[in-house]
Amino acid sequence: MIVRNDLRGLSRRQFIAAGAGAAALLSAPALVRADTWPSKPIRILAGSAAGGQTDQFSRVYGEYIGRALGQTVVVENKSGAGGAVAALELKRSDPDGHTLMICNTTAYMLNPVLIKDIQYNVPRDFTWVSVMPGGSLPLVVSEKIGATTLKDFIDYAKKTEKVNVGTYAAGSFAHMVIVELNKQYGLKMEPVHYRGEAPMWSDLAGGAIDAGIGSYAASLPVLQTGKGRAVAVSRRRIKDLPDVATFLEQGATSRAHSLLTFQGCMAPAKTPPEIVAKLSALFVEAGNSDRVRDLLKSQGIDEGPMTLDASRALYKDEAPVWAELAATLAPQ
Repeated sequence: MIVRNDLRGLSRRQFIAAGAGAAALLSAPALVRADTWPSKPIRILAGSAAGGQTDQFSRVYGEYIGRALGQTVVVENKSGAGGAVAALELKRSDPDGHTLMICNTTAYMLNPVLIKDIQYNVPRDFTWVSVMPGGSLPLVVSEKIGATTLKDFIDYAKKTEKVNVGTYAAGSFAHMVIVELNKQYGLKMEPVHYRGEAPMWSDLAGGAIDAGIGSYAASLPVLQTGKGRAVAVSRRRIKDLPDVATFLEQGATSRAHSLLTFQGCMAPAKTPPEIVAKLSALFVEAGNSDRVRDLLKSQGIDEGPMTLDASRALYKDEAPVWAELAATLAPQ
């Protein structure tokens, strides 16, 4: 009652001023959190099961950030739906800089097109921290085919009634590559979708499928035993496979072959910009650390984390291309 009577005595100008002051007080906790951040352990939601590239990136970058900030960093594996499970949890998290997410390209570029009634919107619900290039993906062909180039494999597919090519997930970049090759060369190669790379490469080594597309690191056992041979790689050549030309160099024309596949770190929308900037700078710094360099080298990656501005620019430039190409894939 006292407050109400006091407000009745205020002029319109005084009332507006009082409201502005109240709004400033309400926003004060966010400012305090930014000034004192981090004030508790930082969570990184890894959008895949343990062991894969997403998990490895989350742990090695998280370790560096934890040391730099003097705060515990906990990695929580939230696999499922190509990163959508992790993304939904991030969306529901407080935007205070204590919860991050690392997922691969599928979560950011493909899910929004392929998953019906998806429960998150990348530009609306999240803010970029850093894009971490995930390296070129090789197309590895079974030894029984005898192909050494993309042309050899295409010629084989043209004269063979049924050719199976493994992917690490339906609706993935690997799936897209197969669809684009079929379109350009008039082929009917059948994508065989796995839940992860390990069973795919195992089947390729055993002769159950004709070829597979996945990460260089995961394909090494097949390459080193001679059970398969890389005949093309996406986007740019791999230093450890210098003689294997890219799809584009070998005549494949789809824009899919020039797209960057990556692991991306994001924070909830409305996370204080100064926290986002500091986190992004830490990711870039981590790229120069021995642990991260060793990890990247082991996976045939020769590009480090991108700055905040570069990450935002990449998404703006390439997201529309991913969306257009993804629309040609069969719904999940």
